[in-house]
Amino acid sequence: MKCSEIARACAGISKGEDVEVTGITTDTRDIHPGDLFIALRGDKFDGHCFIGTALEKGAAAVMCEHDAGIGSAHVIIVGDTRQALLALASHIRRKYEIPLVAVTGSVGKTTTKDMTALVLSAGYKTLKTQGNLNNDIGVPQTLFGLDRSYRAAVVEMGMNHLGEISRLSRCAQPTLGIITNIGVSHIENLGSRENILKAKLELLNGLCEYAPLLLNGDDELLAGAVIEKHPVFYFGIENPKNRVRAEEIEQTDRGLRFTICFGDTRTPVELPCVGRHNIYNALAAFAAGVIFGIAPKDAGRALAGYIPSGMRQRVREMGGVSFIEDCYNANPDSMRAAIDTLCDIKSKRRIAVLGSMLELGRISPKAHHEVGAYTAARGIDILYTYSANGVYAAGAEMIDRGAADNGLTDRRSFDDAAALAGDLCRTLHAGDAVLFKASRGVKMEDALNALYEEWKENE
Repeated sequence: MKCSEIARACAGISKGEDVEVTGITTDTRDIHPGDLFIALRGDKFDGHCFIGTALEKGAAAVMCEHDAGIGSAHVIIVGDTRQALLALASHIRRKYEIPLVAVTGSVGKTTTKDMTALVLSAGYKTLKTQGNLNNDIGVPQTLFGLDRSYRAAVVEMGMNHLGEISRLSRCAQPTLGIITNIGVSHIENLGSRENILKAKLELLNGLCEYAPLLLNGDDELLAGAVIEKHPVFYFGIENPKNRVRAEEIEQTDRGLRFTICFGDTRTPVELPCVGRHNIYNALAAFAAGVIFGIAPKDAGRALAGYIPSGMRQRVREMGGVSFIEDCYNANPDSMRAAIDTLCDIKSKRRIAVLGSMLELGRISPKAHHEVGAYTAARGIDILYTYSANGVYAAGAEMIDRGAADNGLTDRRSFDDAAALAGDLCRTLHAGDAVLFKASRGVKMEDALNALYEEWKENE
């Protein structure tokens, strides 16, 4: 696009020669000749300080909030570069009349996004959010990747406060929405699950008129939500209202086997990952694909090719032990789901290595205590609690106390990754299953990687 078009899209003022830009970036480390560099401000950075670097690296133009005195270079001046980023992404989105799925929810957003993109890719070249770049910078970055070769897109949307999903949805203008569930993540900022529901339903603010909405019908808040002007497809396992449902569920050595019922079709699916919660993610992805014209059998076949990303409940077999890597994030809902997954795996003993859950505010002590109680109720054999060098120790302590109060006797607490790894390595035997789970800030992967190193040395 030419700079004059970009300026109009962002209600900005264009100065200098009306050059054409071939890319858009907010990071000088990722700049290419011909790019537009957008100088964003954050709590700990100011992109205006890097305008000179952007030009040195070949930026064709700069978007900023004031005339930075950069001579003859082309400049687009806007009132707020962060708002302009969303406006420009929205302008680009409107150039492409393609199916665009927006995914939000408290748990399972990234997995559902990945599964949905996989299903849609059975019929269309599909753009998707990379990783979990799901905020007011990440969503525009995804939309900037659109070009004429793409026939569909899947965009993940996250939030910490009211109003954020609304802005992202208006930017992306989805033609189908998915809400995975309403949990308690971010309750520190929003105060209640009802406010979290309100925040997630902001997805409707940008959803195209009469576009379908997929909701988890087994979630009591979503099942009771009043939705107007959009056809609603409930998905799930338990609720008789579910139009998309899973039956004949079976845990296998390699994952999950079940049948998806949608309309008059019954589609067998073999999902190569563990955890009953992943069935919900697969149901939403399957329904989105079928609604957009993917044949049910092709949608089912696509799900069979799913590979968990990052450290999201990936199961690794080593020396006869099943290691469940789930170190990406944690909240009370995903903690219970992970413990359920551990219990579903065939094993001689079940061992949980758990750390703190963040951003829970006033409910944090009670939530951690309840997780500990749940490990006891589910019959976990050994509980390890971990807080890296004592950071976020309060949550780990409450998990331990909850387990103790409910009769789990074999409990071990560590604040050093190497010490935990050494003890666990001496404890594990062939036939055991062990879960690693905590919020990302705990860096549980340090303990996991330390264990792997110790394990390899002892093989």
